[in-house]
Order: sequence, then structure tokens, then C-alpha cells
Amino acid sequence: MIEDVKKDAASRMSKSVDNLKQDFHKIRTGRAHTSLLDHITVPYYGVETPLNQVANVAVSDARTLAVTPWEKSMISVVEKAIMESDLGLTPNSAGSVIRIPLPPLTEERRKDLIKIVRNEAEQARVAIRNIRRDANSDIKALMKEKEVTEDEEKRGEDEIQKLTDKYVGQVDSLLADKEKELMEI
Repeated sequence: MIEDVKKDAASRMSKSVDNLKQDFHKIRTGRAHTSLLDHITVPYYGVETPLNQVANVAVSDARTLAVTPWEKSMISVVEKAIMESDLGLTPNSAGSVIRIPLPPLTEERRKDLIKIVRNEAEQARVAIRNIRRDANSDIKALMKEKEVTEDEEKRGEDEIQKLTDKYVGQVDSLLADKEKELMEI
């Protein structure tokens, strides 16, 4: 019983960390990487479709992305979707290729991004703590129903706390890596 609660908590905490990683990938560091455009969708024959399913996205150099739509009619649609995204990028189309130069980050913008990153990390920590709270209340419910002993309850809560510490540690290390990456010039 406690093992089930522990497995559920571990999988949910792992999902919180994975979600944080995805959020961090969306935050631009001044270096070009294809995952920057992963969350952009474009209308394709009436259906919102991820950009990487209608075009080839590649890194042409350290500060430039190249997007090559598979159909010529999609060039303007893709360009518009990139401009309307929350990334603040300005695409330039040259024939069948859309080039997206990434402007260097100013010191002020870096500090803003670090605040955003810290906020995202704190939200992940809160989510992990909420999962801990839910797991502990599940264990207490098992105790009330006399399905586990007091010792098993205590041991279960200690194991949940160890899980929590492990995943909060992962969040902290992700945050430190992202802050370091943002401060590189």
C-alpha cells in the first residue's frame, strides 16, 4: 500500500521536473537551438500543427536558426507564427528558407530571464511539496483505516521526504545550470 503511494508520488515528482526542463528549453539564452521553436504551432490545412512537422528546423550557426518549410505556400504562415510567438524573434525569409537571427542578450534582459527561471523553479518546488503533502495524507488515511501500522506510517513518511529532497535537489541543479548558461556571454 505504502509502496503504491510512493511510486505514485515519485512518478508525479518526476513529471514536475520534466515539465521544468521543458519550460527551461523555451527560455532563450542567446544561443541557437532547435528546441526554441518546439512550442510554436502553425495552421496547416485547418489544423494547428507543430512547426517541426511542417518544416525542417536547423541551426545554421551559433546565433541563427534556419527553418525550411516543406511546402512553398507555408513560408508566410510559418514566418507569421514565429513573429506572433512570445519569443520576440524577427524572421527573415530568403527564398525557401526562413532565417531567424537571435539577438545577443543584454545584461538587463539576462537578469529578467534569471528572475523568470527562478520563478519557474520555485513553482516546480511547490508542485513537488504539494505531491509530498498528498502522499503523506494518503499514508495517514491508510493508518486511519488500520491498513498500516504506526511504524510503517512513519517509515513511509520518511521515504516520501527522501523522495521530495531528491527531486527538489534536481530542480536546484537544473536552476543552477540554467542560470550559468544565461550569464555566459
